[in-house]
Amino acid sequence: MIDLYYYTSPNVRKVLIALEELSLEYRIVWTDIKEGDQFAPEYLEINPNGKVPAVVDHDGPGGEPIAIFETGSILQYLAEKTGRLLPADPRGRQEALCWLFWQVANHGPMAGQAAHFVSHAPKHGIDNPYARSRYVGEVTRLYKVLDNRLRDRDYLAGEYSIADISTYTWTRVAGGHGITVSDYPNLKTWSDRIAARPAAKVKISDSREEAARKNIYNAEQFQRLFRPEGSPA
Repeated sequence: MIDLYYYTSPNVRKVLIALEELSLEYRIVWTDIKEGDQFAPEYLEINPNGKVPAVVDHDGPGGEPIAIFETGSILQYLAEKTGRLLPADPRGRQEALCWLFWQVANHGPMAGQAAHFVSHAPKHGIDNPYARSRYVGEVTRLYKVLDNRLRDRDYLAGEYSIADISTYTWTRVAGGHGITVSDYPNLKTWSDRIAARPAAKVKISDSREEAARKNIYNAEQFQRLFRPEGSPA
């Protein structure tokens, strides 16, 4: 059994889709980041960075529990645990890992910053044209990189892999960070191909999920999530 510490977000959805694709037994552990659950001492034992997602695999190496945080690490662990979602060929494997790390180091962080200044900050009276232009401009460049990569292939590393899962969960919410996916035809075809997979359609049966997806924060919650002083001491 794998515990997935969950709150609705593109990063958490990466792990959810991978668990579904791999038919691994898991349970959702709701972690309400708006209320500060990610800063609880017991959670920081699992993820010292105080972010979601994290997982605890109760059947880890040697049959002992193991806690894993950071989505790239989690996805690689799940792929290696099952022998799936990573090419078996060494060159193909490295290609997939390159694109996985590209996503977690570039595409995801830039999309997240763009989303903050495009979608979240304005709701709280913060309008920073320079920051918005800076991050939307960089994430636009990254979408061009993706579209070019997908010009002559179905998936980022030839076969469907954790690199595609990691990237797709952010492209599916591209509008929130100022991007229109239809402007990138190769990316759009790839995105539609992944969206058609059963695992990509998974939904959480929790009444809190719908409210969380609206991304509505009161002043205290906004402070906790987005201001530096909201971080744990």
